Amino acid sequence: MNDYPIDMNVKPDVQAFFDEATNTISYIVKDPTSNACAIVDSVMDIDYAAGRITYDHADELIRQVKAQGLVLEWIIETHVHADHLSAAPYIQQKLGGKIGIGDKIMVVQNTFGKVFNEGTEFQRDGSQFDALFKDGDTYMVGNMRAFAMYTPGHTPACMVHVMGNAAFAGDTLFMPDGGSARADFPGGDAGILYDSIQKVLSLPDETSLFMCHDYGPNGRDIKWETTVGEEKTHNIHVGGGRTKEEFVKFRTERDATLAMPKLIIPSLQVNMRAGEVPTDKDGNPMLKVPVNAL
Repeated sequence: MNDYPIDMNVKPDVQAFFDEATNTISYIVKDPTSNACAIVDSVMDIDYAAGRITYDHADELIRQVKAQGLVLEWIIETHVHADHLSAAPYIQQKLGGKIGIGDKIMVVQNTFGKVFNEGTEFQRDGSQFDALFKDGDTYMVGNMRAFAMYTPGHTPACMVHVMGNAAFAGDTLFMPDGGSARADFPGGDAGILYDSIQKVLSLPDETSLFMCHDYGPNGRDIKWETTVGEEKTHNIHVGGGRTKEEFVKFRTERDATLAMPKLIIPSLQVNMRAGEVPTDKDGNPMLKVPVNAL
């Protein structure tokens, strides 16, 4: 058993919003005893070929928060996503709330600040975010206690956020028939990912787990909710007692066959800035494409 302060008696109201373009699930998580809520892993829409950004997905989250009379207190990023752009500052402008991410964001900013040849004006101290969480840090959503678990491996800055009896897994785990996320991005490590997954699986079996992505393996309908117990027993990559050595061998071999995510170039530039689009010297929104750097 772990030492994290999970309260299995508190069951938040969780609403999921699936983004078909990126297979991302965003969440509105409401404290059951107040009107306070958090948003987890929002999406900003981009037509990369056209260089056009829109906000349909984020606008739906905003509409739901307003329609239900909720007060947004937190906008949580489980990690610096490589497959979709965050809408955190857009949502914050409309609804308020604090933008939070793991404090290892600074490692990611240093790594990709070099990849994208960012100048000294790009701060690499996490100051673009309102809160930087360390492992075990707690925060409140209304009357509901939440906490952050440090779960590196997919990236150096991944965290699973637990609110009441619900855990938001980011890319640390997928649904049982989806397995786990890749570990071959800069700063990723399959062995560390295995250890992080075991940390998540040390939560009570009844803990609800909510995924950041689902791809409907074998043609099934999209799903996003499972439990720790289901993952421990049935996850095709780590369940049923698979050893660390077996996992590392499998994950390393599988990752070597995977293409880069289609939106990795814009996603990293935007998400390491807490969702802000970078600008050129004249202040115009502008993205870079580094050549042979990833």
